[in-house]
Amino acid sequence: MRRIVIAGGSGMIGRHLTVALLADGYAVDVLTRAPSRTRLPRGARAVAWQGAPTRQLSSVLAGAEAIVNLAGESIGPRPWTPARKRAIRDSRVRATAAIVNAVSALPAAERPRVLLSASGTDVYVGRDDVPATESTPPGDDFLARVCIEWEAAAFAAADLGVRVVIVRQAFVLAREAAVLGLMALPFRLFAGGPIGSGRQWFSWVHVDDLVALYRWALADDGVEGVINAAAPEPCRNADLAAAMGHVLGRPNWLPAPAWAVRLALRDQSTLVLGSRRAVPARALEAGFGFAYPELQAALREALGGR
Repeated sequence: MRRIVIAGGSGMIGRHLTVALLADGYAVDVLTRAPSRTRLPRGARAVAWQGAPTRQLSSVLAGAEAIVNLAGESIGPRPWTPARKRAIRDSRVRATAAIVNAVSALPAAERPRVLLSASGTDVYVGRDDVPATESTPPGDDFLARVCIEWEAAAFAAADLGVRVVIVRQAFVLAREAAVLGLMALPFRLFAGGPIGSGRQWFSWVHVDDLVALYRWALADDGVEGVINAAAPEPCRNADLAAAMGHVLGRPNWLPAPAWAVRLALRDQSTLVLGSRRAVPARALEAGFGFAYPELQAALREALGGR
């Protein structure tokens, strides 16, 4: 049976992807720090891995068809102290380098044929004069620099004969998405509205489409390099607030001032005030069909609204 290894597969995206890959007939090994406490879909196997290069990691990767690298500490909601920033960076860059090192230790015939490695549309923060495609130059804030280092670590696998696909993920809409639930809470309490000016761009993708993009990149040997995993139509923050209010049947009349957000979140305020206007140019050119191209329909499914 064909086998896929997912690093960081115990999170929300990993669980959705695991279910889809099992349905496609793959065997799935999930690398996780705590196998005994990890709840996985039936049929998947949890494998202990602490994010460092080991002989065991090489043995797990040997003979696998593909690696999906989703490893990385959450960028929220804990404050971005210097130690927290190091953890965000190291959990991505070092873990990815460890995977590539483990692949390099394998004979060529036993190496996975493809590495699908996550990144983020945070690389485009502030690059919003026009929609950002995969060829748009990166920004220069903390998250953008992390993404570039993360991607560079993954691209090193190309020198080993491995096809590398970088999946720059937008904000993921899903029922289990904790951050989406926090965003919706003020609306449920009749106190929702735009954040700051409301003019900053918001790139998003429904989890079903994100999983479909991973499956497409896995199956199509012609997909290589960077792809944007974002819905075709990014929106302004004010439009997001209006759509969320409509879906939940609540008003969106109470804006959150930008100065208050910056005071409360400091550097982390870029998560809500930063502007990301990414579009999936390569996927659209290839004829990829999105199940949720429109924001209201995606929010309705994710939030269970009217």
